[in-house]
Amino acid sequence: MPMLRIVSPEGQERSAQLQAHNTLGRHPDNSIQILDRIVSKNHCHIIQVGNGFVLKDLGSLNGTYVNGQRVQGERALRRGDEIGLGSTKIIYVGDGGVSQPQMNSAPQMSAAPQPAAVDPRANAAVDPRANAAVDPRANAATAAAANTATAVAANTGLAAVPSPAPPVGRVTMAPGMVESHVRAKLAQQAAQNFVPERLIQDQAALRSDYEKLRVSFELTRAIAGELDVDRLLTKILDTAFEVLAVDRGVVLLLNDAGDLQPSCVRTKRGDGTEEVALSTTIINEVLRDRTAVLSSDALMDQRFKGAQSIIMQGIRSSMAVPLIYSEQLLGVMVLDSQVAANAFTDKDLQLTQALANQAAVAIQNGLYARKIEQQALTRQRFERLLSPAIAELVVNGEVEVEKGGHSRETTVFFSDIRGFTAMSERRSAQQIVDMLNEYFELMVEVIFDHEGTLDKFVGDEIMALFGSPVSHPDDPVRAVHVAVRQLRALEQWNRVRVARNDEPVEIGIGINTGEVVAGYLGSSRALEYTVIGDVVNTAARLCSAASAGEILISRATYLRVKDYFRAEELPPVHVKNKAQPLQVYRVHGEL
Repeated sequence: MPMLRIVSPEGQERSAQLQAHNTLGRHPDNSIQILDRIVSKNHCHIIQVGNGFVLKDLGSLNGTYVNGQRVQGERALRRGDEIGLGSTKIIYVGDGGVSQPQMNSAPQMSAAPQPAAVDPRANAAVDPRANAAVDPRANAATAAAANTATAVAANTGLAAVPSPAPPVGRVTMAPGMVESHVRAKLAQQAAQNFVPERLIQDQAALRSDYEKLRVSFELTRAIAGELDVDRLLTKILDTAFEVLAVDRGVVLLLNDAGDLQPSCVRTKRGDGTEEVALSTTIINEVLRDRTAVLSSDALMDQRFKGAQSIIMQGIRSSMAVPLIYSEQLLGVMVLDSQVAANAFTDKDLQLTQALANQAAVAIQNGLYARKIEQQALTRQRFERLLSPAIAELVVNGEVEVEKGGHSRETTVFFSDIRGFTAMSERRSAQQIVDMLNEYFELMVEVIFDHEGTLDKFVGDEIMALFGSPVSHPDDPVRAVHVAVRQLRALEQWNRVRVARNDEPVEIGIGINTGEVVAGYLGSSRALEYTVIGDVVNTAARLCSAASAGEILISRATYLRVKDYFRAEELPPVHVKNKAQPLQVYRVHGEL
């Protein structure tokens, strides 16, 4: 069986069987992946022709070499041929049993010449598969983003949660990076200090401080007044690309769960198809020590031995800086260059940290503005169901809004309009809607005045809760007070209606107290706070049994309010789905 014997730059040896069509390159989509930073993503093909194999270079920048000679177009392979791809040595083995040169565990490479400045980006356009079209909206991108969170968690101890796809491109992280000391570090505090003018002894220090101030000023001008976080992050990366020789940039922000999430991605290509692989080793260093990290040559740095994410992408220089505002870590900004091994210097690292310091202030302001906006929206939504006081507790987190339920004592209140069906037949739909809106406005205001919770409207019916989600010692008393006040408000409203030749509205009210299961029910996208239990059904039956202008309460409620209201016991009432008649009391007013 025809085979290839592959020796990596580190001297590791492996074999690969040849098929009819073989692709070799740095990208994992190749049938034979070559983890070598000098190798292109899709470097060459080896194709079977008759009984032999032909090697075809795909226009790689560093070239493909056979026995020390660069391949121009195609070349037929002979047994024992030595193929050079970057720093990797490959021996072509024909049919089994053919002798080949002796290979030691650490051979002397006769690999292809390596130019001083290699730009792996030049290979991207050779083969369409080198950058297979990736739509960040697709499921694959979502999976990649989820892998990002998982990878960061594996190296930071943070809990991983699936993250949404970044707005541009794809971001992945390769686990299994080797931790060690970084080549260049810049402490957060040191990056912020500026010495007084009288203490400056040389022009280099003066120029360095000037450049920091200039970059900060340019960024401040670019993001002035911008509170939209997405646009803000885009402007921050745009500024980084303007002042530094950057090929790709990623901003990762910590979400509410404390997990890093890709929030903005930019590449020099700018078409959104390039996959960006980040090293968790670098990011973990930043998270742990809150320091800016510079790797001037990731492959030659002992920390990155075996770091496939960096080898695959051909990263020569990378910088990762923390985004810190008032001692709070907001996230990490990662910039990299694929042009040369020393694309970034210590000065670039200082400039990037200065950029990050200014960016952190703007990001915090943007996040704070977003939080206020979300709170306002949340408050607006909850104020439709809860009294303003209780809605404020929910917004401030003092009352949890979460899926599930728990048992608690609640007084359940029902009211509905008597003769509503007949009224609907005599009026147009628009007249009925206008009447209901006016009626609900009056009734709900009374409920909120007593800190009740509006559960729902069902046609002309109102369901309210006292004791859920916030309880008071006198919840049954509050519920009956609401019933009495609603009848008074209805009487005044009816006088207005009669004066304008509208028929009066009459309602019946039923109230019951007991243990219910209360909580937020529904899907993760649409939750509704409600209560479930026999107490609810009984309150609804009492409401159905009440005549126009009548307030009926159960014995459980009566025992809690008898010292506050005048009430008379009525004959037991038989209601639907109840085997035993109910003890019922009619409320006449306050004592």
